[in-house]
Amino acid sequence: MRMLVTGGAGFIGANFVHYTLEHHHDHQITVVDALTYAGNKANLATAANNKITFVEGDICDAQLIDKLVAATDIVVHFAAESHNDNSLRNPWPFVNTNIVGTYTILEAIRKHNKRLHHISTDEVFGDLELDNPNRFNEATPYNPSSPYSATKAGSDHLVRAWVRSFGVQATISNCSNNYGPYQHIEKLIPRTITNVLSDIKPKLYGEGKNVRDWIHVDDHNNAVHLILQKGKIGETYIIGADNDHTNNKMIIEMIVELMGKSNDWYDHVKDRPGHDMRYAMDSSKIRRELGWQPQYTDNQGMREGLKQTIAWYASHRYWWQPQKQAVEAAYAKQGQ
Repeated sequence: MRMLVTGGAGFIGANFVHYTLEHHHDHQITVVDALTYAGNKANLATAANNKITFVEGDICDAQLIDKLVAATDIVVHFAAESHNDNSLRNPWPFVNTNIVGTYTILEAIRKHNKRLHHISTDEVFGDLELDNPNRFNEATPYNPSSPYSATKAGSDHLVRAWVRSFGVQATISNCSNNYGPYQHIEKLIPRTITNVLSDIKPKLYGEGKNVRDWIHVDDHNNAVHLILQKGKIGETYIIGADNDHTNNKMIIEMIVELMGKSNDWYDHVKDRPGHDMRYAMDSSKIRRELGWQPQYTDNQGMREGLKQTIAWYASHRYWWQPQKQAVEAAYAKQGQ
């Protein structure tokens, strides 16, 4: 199996490459990544050189993408601008990468008649009220609330249109918030962990009532492989681990407690504009049809996943410390 992984030097993509090499030894992997701030070739350093081919390039480069797609069997499309706060500061990179880049990939897929799996997010659905018992499912209408989520919604619609209009062989997955190794320290969990490791109090947006469905990146990538193996062309699959937690009580407080601090050792900062209140995912379809089961689920599984993630950042200071000062300075300008 020849596999092209776009964005394979980013957080989820790099973990997907490592997971694939560990569990699918017959795969030959090519990674294409533009190595923007969120992409880091060091994320793939432990992968044997003879097992992957790395190409530095932009998914909006039609000539490059055409060449790479022509030489592969399947494309797993992770590449995206993905940080909400950055999309509020400058939306254009999100429009370019998430929409134009996905269009470029789809045209190459169509030309060469290849298989595509498109990675998306729960944020395309907007948010739920805190007292709303419903969960997002594959039929939930889209209602994005930020430039990031709007451009991801647009890319999802492009994939569905190319399936229906041109017969492209593609599937889509919308996943809840991932956590684990290699995640950029601007994100909530690694920022909290690296703050504690740096003796800086973690920061909590607003009142901290926002609810997220957290999933360990290995559980996510296991689900993606099941979709590649057994998923039905044209279908969308929700991926969620039923780990619905408020960002303060069950995330920041859990992290600081696991790291030996009192569970109130954090500071409140102003909320970000348009901050979605609650995400909750109904993953019954992928569980029922493909037999997927997450490993790191419920409160105990979340604690175990966080322990492993804390240990990774504690033992990989060289990976994140050079970025820490700049990340915190950027947040400080926003009062966060």
